[in-house]
Amino acid sequence: MANCVQCGRKLPSFSLGKKLCSWCVQHQAAQRGEESEHAVQRVEPAPWLRRQSASMAVTQVFFGINVAVFLGMLFAGVSILDHPAGQDLVHWGANYGPFTLSGQWWRLLTCVFIHGSFLHIAFNMWCLWDLGALAESLYGHWTFATVYLITGVAASLASVAWNPNVLSVGASGAIFGIAGALIASFYLGEFSLPRAAITGTLRSVVVFVGYNLVFGAVASRTDNAAHVGGLVAGLILGALIARLAPDRNAPMRRIAVLALVLVVVGGGTAWWLHSRDYLRHMQRGVGFLAEAKTDQAIAEFQTVVRRRPDYPAAHFALARAYALKGDLANAEAEYKRVIELNPRSESPYNNLGFVYLEEKKLPQARETFKQLLSLNPNSANAHFGLAAVASAEENYREAINEYKLAARLDPELEGVDYNLGRAQAKLGLYDDAIVSFQKELEKSGDDYDTEIALASAYDAKGMKREAEDARQKAAELKGQK
Repeated sequence: MANCVQCGRKLPSFSLGKKLCSWCVQHQAAQRGEESEHAVQRVEPAPWLRRQSASMAVTQVFFGINVAVFLGMLFAGVSILDHPAGQDLVHWGANYGPFTLSGQWWRLLTCVFIHGSFLHIAFNMWCLWDLGALAESLYGHWTFATVYLITGVAASLASVAWNPNVLSVGASGAIFGIAGALIASFYLGEFSLPRAAITGTLRSVVVFVGYNLVFGAVASRTDNAAHVGGLVAGLILGALIARLAPDRNAPMRRIAVLALVLVVVGGGTAWWLHSRDYLRHMQRGVGFLAEAKTDQAIAEFQTVVRRRPDYPAAHFALARAYALKGDLANAEAEYKRVIELNPRSESPYNNLGFVYLEEKKLPQARETFKQLLSLNPNSANAHFGLAAVASAEENYREAINEYKLAARLDPELEGVDYNLGRAQAKLGLYDDAIVSFQKELEKSGDDYDTEIALASAYDAKGMKREAEDARQKAAELKGQK
């Protein structure tokens, strides 16, 4: 394909014998006075030609909002030296699936102006200042603002769609959107400069995007879904502007293009949020469980299971709620369903084993904990469960061995030393039992049941003063409840 001899643009196919592109032909005609003074040239001036006189007011406004929010978080006591706590980010408007998908759709936008650390905002604001100035000088104020906000929301939507259980904050999705729009506009647009003059800037933006995508792929805390979502939205917007509405002096065409994209993004967002409405019920169920409203929680989880029969998390939550209510038969059925849906997950095996224990189904409990052990030979929970089964069978020597294995695999496992001490006391190993109970108190803090068990072990050893001290401590703890 031949190039224009004047500006270097590629000539269309079947342009045999032609040396000038249509833009240069039109431009020369205008220079000779043959074009009407009202003729519109559908081209975009190179942004750096008017950079000095162009205002970057919108870029400065977005920059200021980000900094103001960050300072507000700092003055409110949010830790910003490293990464703040998740609840702090959620309080300030982070994008988090259980809340965003429960009707708090505004988080798709607010998260764009929140940052998790000083380095996070410093890097993003540096990129925003540079790319924002370039994009604003190219598109104009209101077009740039619209592109920034649309791509920011698209990035947030991609993030929550990819992983709804991960917190997402930061302007990087919108920045990738601006970069994508610039790439598409520089590649597809017609400019009042030879193509070679545009290529350098295009290459710089492409390198910026490529480097950050690669870096994000290897960095564990980077929201790659937001980056890709913003980039794709920006590419689409930039292409539409370059092809359908390049002239800043014809605002109606741009308004039409941006309005169309806004309707598509808004409609798609509304549809997608509606399709994820089950997560709203999931979140409500979790809230009811936290408030000990078991029946209401069960009703919410049942709604989720009806709408998403193959959603393991809903069956697991429903099983927990049934177990807390004491409905062991339904808890057993739901844990079995979780195992069917996700046979590699360890938690349902562990919980099902203890449901069997409460139901006095000891052979089934033992088999379930063995299945967990085959799934993970280093599972402290599996050995703890087998020890509990052995204790229920009054096989205390086996129980002691299993509890010791569990403690060796996970020294911080809750209750392991307490239960080990009880098994040791059953065999008259009171010295060992006392040591185990003391370890439990050191590890887990003051506990009524552990103090009572320790007092009994002291009594068995004839250590009356120590036994009385332990009982006195237990009485104090009981009075504090």
